[in-house]
Amino acid sequence: MAVPGRARSATIGVLAYGLALGVGELVAGILTEAGSPLIAVGDQAIDLAPEGPRKFAIDTFGTADKPALVWGIVVVTLVVGGVLGTIGRRPERRAVPTVGLLAFGVVGGAATLAATDASPVAALAPSALGAAAGVVALRALFGAGAGSHEADGSAAATDQGPAPTSADPMGRRRFLLGAGATAAVAVAAVAAGRALASRASAAASRAAVVLRRPTTPLPPIPAGTSVGIDGVTPFVTPNADFYRIDTNLVAPQVQAETYELRVHGLVDRERTYTYADLLERAVHEYDITLSCVSNEVGGRLAGNARWQGFPLRDLLDEAGVADGAEQIIGRAVDGWNCGFPVEAAYDRNAIVAVAMNGEPLPIEHGFPVRLVTPGIYGFLSACKWLTEVELGTYEFEPYWVRRTWGKRAPIRTFSRIDVPKGLERVAAGTVAVGGVAWAQTRGIAKVEVQVDDGAWSEATLGEELNRDTWRQWRFAWDAAPGNHRIRVRATDATGATQIEEREPPIPTGATGWHAIQVTVEG
Repeated sequence: MAVPGRARSATIGVLAYGLALGVGELVAGILTEAGSPLIAVGDQAIDLAPEGPRKFAIDTFGTADKPALVWGIVVVTLVVGGVLGTIGRRPERRAVPTVGLLAFGVVGGAATLAATDASPVAALAPSALGAAAGVVALRALFGAGAGSHEADGSAAATDQGPAPTSADPMGRRRFLLGAGATAAVAVAAVAAGRALASRASAAASRAAVVLRRPTTPLPPIPAGTSVGIDGVTPFVTPNADFYRIDTNLVAPQVQAETYELRVHGLVDRERTYTYADLLERAVHEYDITLSCVSNEVGGRLAGNARWQGFPLRDLLDEAGVADGAEQIIGRAVDGWNCGFPVEAAYDRNAIVAVAMNGEPLPIEHGFPVRLVTPGIYGFLSACKWLTEVELGTYEFEPYWVRRTWGKRAPIRTFSRIDVPKGLERVAAGTVAVGGVAWAQTRGIAKVEVQVDDGAWSEATLGEELNRDTWRQWRFAWDAAPGNHRIRVRATDATGATQIEEREPPIPTGATGWHAIQVTVEG
């Protein structure tokens, strides 16, 4: 039997592994409770990744790190398929790509089984059937590909010596038809699987929510909070632009109609609330800035919103905080958890949020219910898709604490230059320099700007809305021609100035003064 050339064998491997992915997505879409093996593997990769690769992904891709991971898994799978297809071009090695497909099926099945509450049969079916489809395609395509030879200089060899180099049009046509059909089925299977999976979406549930008018609505945000410089981050971050950092490749889809929030642990009486129960409560509005512990100096992982909800302490008081309770543990529907001090529910506006900027929480930001806790980084306090509030001790280590992140992480005093951009060229004369600064629960008292090694000059601050939100700032710089460095630092309302020394974000938040280089053209 003639042996397909290397390029054709690689193509066969890519197509077979691609079909396995497609069929896996299709079966997962049909069995919506099972979940996608691709997403399950990605979630496991996020869960198990060491800090170095995780930081690289966030630094490189920002909030697009999750789509980048999904595409990365797809590309790696197809590349492995191509390599193993090339290895298996000879009949005696044909088992290699087959074993690879079976191994991929085992990995996908194990990840899905660990990530879902579905029955083992439903959890394993997408990966098993996907791998089986890949094996069938592998055998069929190798059978078609062996009947013709490539006219690309890589003529295959037979067991008795070099194969004829003459073309076999019928064999080539048969192979091209098979390859095209396999590719078409793979793409169609992915599209159908994604469409079927949308049946589990919480979008319709969210759209049906009618929010009550807040008991104590806040007045409109004063115009004075803005310093009036184009390019400075808006005081309120639109929901679509608000940063998203979590451990899910696909946001959990929680139906409001069946949602329950359980308060338990070291409490006098366990309580359970439906979503309707929570919406019936007296709700209030809160302007709160959130920032991620992963935010680098000068980074964009921060946002400000008007949240709607009610104090977390109300639920704790209804359950009764028992003696010995030290930590509030928030648990999400996907098992993720965080933990912060019990006193934080009483010394600040820690809230159970149901709305964001006037609409029900976006699915990506925790619909139907989440925690918002000013002044503590979100990895300890901002549980999205909240299903449990547990009172416990610090013997329990939350998700990120178990991964060596800080057990206590108050948000650092931070400032950032938004305008001009780093390495920008500006005209000589008066140049508007501006940005934002924040120190939640403490407030910003002063922002200073330094050009080159000159004296620090105080910037003009936008109006302070409250001590839980950021403040815009502006500075009029008389710019002379040349290359210049601009630095910024903030001082909070306690009198503490932002730390100058650079430290990385992990384990308790980055420190350092933001600096940019600009060129002034005369």
